Amino acid sequence: MADDYPKVDRVMGGPAGWISVAFPAILFLYFLGWLPQIAQGPQVHGFDWVPSLGVRLSVLLDGLSLTFALLITGIGTAVTLYSARYLGQHPDYPRFVSYLLMFMVGMLGLVLADNLIALFVFWEVTTIASYLLIGFNADSAKSRRSALQALLVTGTGGLILLAGIIVIGNVAGTFELSQITQQGDLIRAHPWYLAILLLFLAGGFTKSAQVPFHFWLPNAMAAPTPVSAYLHSATMVKAGVFLMARMNPALGGTDAWFWILTLFGGVTAVFASVMALRQTDIKQVLAYTTLMALGTLTMFLGAGTHYAIMAAMLFLVVHSLYKAALFLMIGIVDHATGTREAGVLGGLSKAMPLTGLAAAMAAISMAGIPPMVGFIGKEFMYKAGLGLGGFGAFWVTVMAFAASVMMFAVGGIVALKPFRGDLRPTPTEAHEGPWPMLAGPLVLGALSLIFGLVPGVLGYYLVGPATHAVFGEVRPVHLYLWGGFNMALVLSILTFVAGWLLYRRHEAVRAGLMRFESRNPVDFDAGWDRLLEGFKAMAAWQTRIIQNGDLPRYMAVTFATFVVLVGGTFILRGAFATGVGMTTDGVHPIQWTVLALIIAGAVLTVMTHSRMTAVAGMGAAGIGVALLFIMFSAPDVAITQLLVEVLVVVLVSLAMLRLPYLPRRTKGGFRTGHAVIAGGMGLITTLLMTSMLAGAFDPRLTQFFEAASYPEAFGRNIVNVILVDFRTVDTFGEIVVVAIAAIGALALLRGGSPRSRTDAEKEG
Repeated sequence: MADDYPKVDRVMGGPAGWISVAFPAILFLYFLGWLPQIAQGPQVHGFDWVPSLGVRLSVLLDGLSLTFALLITGIGTAVTLYSARYLGQHPDYPRFVSYLLMFMVGMLGLVLADNLIALFVFWEVTTIASYLLIGFNADSAKSRRSALQALLVTGTGGLILLAGIIVIGNVAGTFELSQITQQGDLIRAHPWYLAILLLFLAGGFTKSAQVPFHFWLPNAMAAPTPVSAYLHSATMVKAGVFLMARMNPALGGTDAWFWILTLFGGVTAVFASVMALRQTDIKQVLAYTTLMALGTLTMFLGAGTHYAIMAAMLFLVVHSLYKAALFLMIGIVDHATGTREAGVLGGLSKAMPLTGLAAAMAAISMAGIPPMVGFIGKEFMYKAGLGLGGFGAFWVTVMAFAASVMMFAVGGIVALKPFRGDLRPTPTEAHEGPWPMLAGPLVLGALSLIFGLVPGVLGYYLVGPATHAVFGEVRPVHLYLWGGFNMALVLSILTFVAGWLLYRRHEAVRAGLMRFESRNPVDFDAGWDRLLEGFKAMAAWQTRIIQNGDLPRYMAVTFATFVVLVGGTFILRGAFATGVGMTTDGVHPIQWTVLALIIAGAVLTVMTHSRMTAVAGMGAAGIGVALLFIMFSAPDVAITQLLVEVLVVVLVSLAMLRLPYLPRRTKGGFRTGHAVIAGGMGLITTLLMTSMLAGAFDPRLTQFFEAASYPEAFGRNIVNVILVDFRTVDTFGEIVVVAIAAIGALALLRGGSPRSRTDAEKEG
């Protein structure tokens, strides 16, 4: 219920409301001005963002990105205007607006980005923003669960997509989409093509909720109605479709692309249509019809012909118009009657005529009845399916027909049944919605009618340029309302007849589906809960085994892992060098003395049973290493080493004086496991050093810093210049880490209770 919250006295949400409406409205007008220019060809603008990594912050404005930008900002204007009245008096409305605008910016960045790295950044912005919006009602356990589910599913897909981006960037030699889409033949012929395809489709399928990742989308309807209208019908869930469409010139045109997309898309479309008939909550009905649309778009993108791409781009616009209008209409009905149950509602057109008009226009377009633009979209889908060859034509046409029949019936359930007949009693007395909430559905419904009457405008400015961008070639696009008597028209007539019969029997069909669902052992949503419980159990098991609070075990596992992985890799690769000559010629007696000091300190550390003595032994070994640095002309490193050793000894000694008393370490047997690990570490480290010495020395970095230190950084001490100038951010980060560690150590030392002199003396 939209009204179940304490009210705050605001007019249209206050300043936050008006700003939220003005922002997308201005952007919509701006992008609208690009229509004539983009109809003539794409535009690319940008600048280097991270030049060393080849990352540019670039914008690709073509038919596809402009179509999405207009949908994002246009529907965004309607949704924010609606929200200002629907949630304007909610105490957290400014927070809601900030999340909504954050999502809008993320979606715009995603569709306009010409660089795949930038696209991924905005991709994750939409994931986080949608998580915040779905979980906006944080007091609701259902909202929290749905938000987390959407975050984990789409976030995991995003990480898989990132792997695909890295691989395709290496294959194509660039992350610029405008260049990658020109290298389709190279990418499709590469041995890594299938891996790239699967990685990209994993990202697209999770974002656009294709089976078996579909379950998060209906659950996301726990979000407020404006969120459902915006994120889950017109924008966010189509990000996956956008990704597949954008990558079609580079990855499409293969058997793998065709069959994966057409099979998963077709199954999703029909499965979602069946599930839509099963629902009683009208908002849930619309959620499953969104899944149907996403599956249909995926299926036709997979078909890949010019007609199929054109049908997909047309249906993209068609669906956004009618689905956003229907979601907003459902919000008005819920706001005005207090319920969304299809079995309760009836006769609302008498009390809510304008809402009924908006619902009728949107539902007629969804059902594909002329003269709405939805009819044209359905006609072109049938034409595209019939134009394919072999089993592909049968599969695509049958799936599109089955989904269209059920969508016809769903249109009647959503918009005809609640508004026809006698007015039924509802929890709240039905009344017409306010104009800010009515404006969006009426305008979107009217656009469905206008584009149906003059489809040439839609084809020239949006569908045509978008088709060119996705198909990769410029071919004529001609949309029309009447194409003569043909097989597509026959299928449309059959759709109307079958859809009407299904609508008349939908209650019996729903009852049958409910009985089947009660006996169906497959439940994706419950399976998700079991998967999470399994992850939690595994994490608990790992914690018990690995993170048990025993520091010696932590160190033993870390060092053993190093020995096994690094040593094993070098052995398997045969990378250890064996031809390094070892000689003692020229070693000065003083150096032998220092070496003896290091060995003595190490032996003392291992053999002693006093912790304080062990600390002193470690310090002696460290000071010996510092002396070696001095002997071999590295005074800067020696000073650093000496300071570190002195600080470690002093700080550890002080810490021991402040920590609770620990009994003296008792004598024990020889610890064979620790000795093996220590010996392995020493051996592997020695072999690594000798292998490095056996290789040819590459002096390029040395030569660069020698040549650049004084002219560029005005310093003659090369080590200092590297730390302070060339590695400024890295050094600053290290200083911050050390400072934080020092503050933490000080807090621990100050927070403990000092021990008595007797306890300190016992420790020795």
